[in-house]
Amino acid sequence: MIIAAIPVGFCAGLFGIGGGLISVPFLFFIFDTLIIDKQYIMHLSVGTAFSITIMTSSASVMTHRKHGAVDFNLLKTFGLFVGIGVIFGTLLASFLNTKTLVLLFSVIVYFFGAYLLLIQENSKKFKAKFNILPKIILGFFSGFVSAPMGITGAMINVPILKYFGYSIKKAIGTAASIGFIISLFGAIGFFTSGTLLRSNLPFSIGFINIPAFLIFVPITTIMARVGANTVHAMDKIKVQRFFGIFLYIIGTIFIYRFLNL
Repeated sequence: MIIAAIPVGFCAGLFGIGGGLISVPFLFFIFDTLIIDKQYIMHLSVGTAFSITIMTSSASVMTHRKHGAVDFNLLKTFGLFVGIGVIFGTLLASFLNTKTLVLLFSVIVYFFGAYLLLIQENSKKFKAKFNILPKIILGFFSGFVSAPMGITGAMINVPILKYFGYSIKKAIGTAASIGFIISLFGAIGFFTSGTLLRSNLPFSIGFINIPAFLIFVPITTIMARVGANTVHAMDKIKVQRFFGIFLYIIGTIFIYRFLNL
């Protein structure tokens, strides 16, 4: 867990992902080696990832904010609908089995990875806002899809913000702030659903593993700051391409795991 927490935190700050996108695979493989009910391994990985990313995304957001790369005005509307989507997505996840969650995770990661590899960086100044209807639909979609996968929505929200004219660095910084909302609602949701289902997993409350939380948080919080500072020293188009490649690597790992479940 100590070794895994270092790249989780760094990638969280670098890509604005809050850490869930990479911590879920790490936690999944760690929990898979332990005596844990196979039915709930993915649920435990997702719930624990959300609890960890509450702190990690906070550190990432504060660092991106120093670089002027966070649009906080967007949170007042878009963020609200993201939170509503998370609530419904968490309810859906409680009824899905691990294999279904793994497949869902893989397919969506591949889709958005391709988008970021193909789209060109817009040289124009980013648009300050977009219309309310796209905010409602895309905000809800972002939260609804993120919840079952334990991610903070960056792999969905970065492409969405890019589409509406944000630069890649502004998109990453703003997505990190949206990720805090998703992780908070997601952690509460998985704690509640795990408790109601009486999962009774070792050293856990609901679907949140306490040792993993205590080990990951200090390390990922520090490394998230390092990653967030690093991204602002890099070329924008390279960051975008690296993000796309990163998503494909994660998707491939989970496709392999899906085929062997």
